[in-house]
Amino acid sequence: MSNILKLGIPKGSLEKATLELFSKSGWKIDVHHRSYFPDVDDPSLKCSLCRAQEMSRYVEQGVLDAGITGKDWILENDSDVVVITDLVYSKVSKRPTRWVLAVPANSPYKRPEDLEGKKIATELVNFTKRYFKEKGINVDVEFSWGATEAKVASGLADAIVEVTETGTTIKAHGLVIIEELMQSNPQLIANKKAWEDPWKRQKIEQIALLLKGALRAYRMVGLKMNVPRENINKIVEILPSLNAPTVSPLYDENWCSVETVINEAEVRELIPKLIAAGAQGIIEYDLNKVI
Repeated sequence: MSNILKLGIPKGSLEKATLELFSKSGWKIDVHHRSYFPDVDDPSLKCSLCRAQEMSRYVEQGVLDAGITGKDWILENDSDVVVITDLVYSKVSKRPTRWVLAVPANSPYKRPEDLEGKKIATELVNFTKRYFKEKGINVDVEFSWGATEAKVASGLADAIVEVTETGTTIKAHGLVIIEELMQSNPQLIANKKAWEDPWKRQKIEQIALLLKGALRAYRMVGLKMNVPRENINKIVEILPSLNAPTVSPLYDENWCSVETVINEAEVRELIPKLIAAGAQGIIEYDLNKVI
């Protein structure tokens, strides 16, 4: 095999976040108008844009060596691929998406068994069919091209299986969730034959390592400050860190520079405490990767 990795980038809702994630990971990917083959500043990568719904099929077939898609579409396509790692895009979503079974709020359907013989609209047809078959419930599952919530209101279906994060949109359409079918999040996947190739495996592992490092950095920041030497112990006691803060002497031997990496959510509570303990010149800065 040649030393080129064919990598699939999801087109659609995950596209912008994926390109930003790769940028933080060290790869600049430029998508040109009406082109499905972005430029990338790595001669060993060849990128292609494709819908997340189709990604796992192309990876399984070997059209792509690796790609990013949702767990839901891997299950929908029943694709035989290697799942390398989960990638929870914290700038897109702080929680996995959920595929749920929803019915009209005023309907008599309270559980999946109540839908025996009824019609269900969804984009996730194959998974939904398998789900109800495993439960021994006979339903008619139809593909929905979109606006799935409206299918019930217009009388085209008795229930829907739809993706949601908070359930707000489903509730706004007068529906209620009666069952959660699965949770999904983006995953980096690989073709089995490509995964067996030493060079391609090493390249995929490199990508996975740096993507996870960039994702971890989304939730963390660096803090740097000047501290009187006599107050160092007090500062270190209240300062969280990955391992231990870095303490360096300044030109003025009575002062030290202290630096650490912490969760972003801790900063608002921490800074007043640091000031009270004698810290000065506190700087907060973003991180690209935390490995």
